[in-house]
Amino acid sequence: MEVLIFPDAESLAKKSADLVESQITKYADSVIGLATGSTPLGLYRELIERHKTHGLSFKKVKTFNLDEYVGIPSDHPQSYRTFMDEHFFNQIDIEKSNTKVPEGMAENPLEIGPAYEKSIKEAGGLDLQVLGVGTDGHIGFNEPTSSLGSITRVKTLTEQTIEDNSRFFEPDEFQPKLAITMGIKTILDARRILLLANGENKAQAVRDMVEGPLSAFCPASALQLHQRTTVLIDEPAASKLTLKEYYKFVGEMQDDLLRKHRPSDWISR
Repeated sequence: MEVLIFPDAESLAKKSADLVESQITKYADSVIGLATGSTPLGLYRELIERHKTHGLSFKKVKTFNLDEYVGIPSDHPQSYRTFMDEHFFNQIDIEKSNTKVPEGMAENPLEIGPAYEKSIKEAGGLDLQVLGVGTDGHIGFNEPTSSLGSITRVKTLTEQTIEDNSRFFEPDEFQPKLAITMGIKTILDARRILLLANGENKAQAVRDMVEGPLSAFCPASALQLHQRTTVLIDEPAASKLTLKEYYKFVGEMQDDLLRKHRPSDWISR
């Protein structure tokens, strides 16, 4: 696990965009897993800007989103399909048919998981998976105690996640308590993983993920098992890391090596 620490969320977003852009520039038909929430918004803004000003093209890119609520239609203001369309897809040249988000209104939600797994496999697997992390260490909607061998399926949300997401729904509005999510194994099957976290409220989750024991109580700790995971965090999110200064030193040394010897090492295919 590579840990990169940045002074602020803006520089974090620029570096994460550099990495995604490198992947797409090398392989125009890259298959990329995407996340929603506030954390990746900076990344998406950077990629949109590079599309508009530098011609970065997403024409051949295929995307698979991590998750979706069960019980709300895709055109609902709080659906993750709406989120992705508004914050990313509608502002780049990606083919909408190449953007996949789990169907939250399926007649039988239990059938969505196997079908989604099949679609990912038929696309050639995920070259790159973008992740955020919840305050309790969840990735996607893999809540604490999720199986580390899980695949895409329906999950019941924890009270913490429901409370965290309640700000997006009106008090008298239906708020989903179920979601369809890629499993931890699905995520770990990606060839490359990019996890973003910013803000002091993520500091404990970041520490548990990076330095804590491998545990189902912190699903993100499963990323310790992945050989090609890069964690990008700002100073507040890094504030509880015991070895913070060491990670900074390692980052400096690796940057120097990559510049001299392996400039394309990060790219996956």
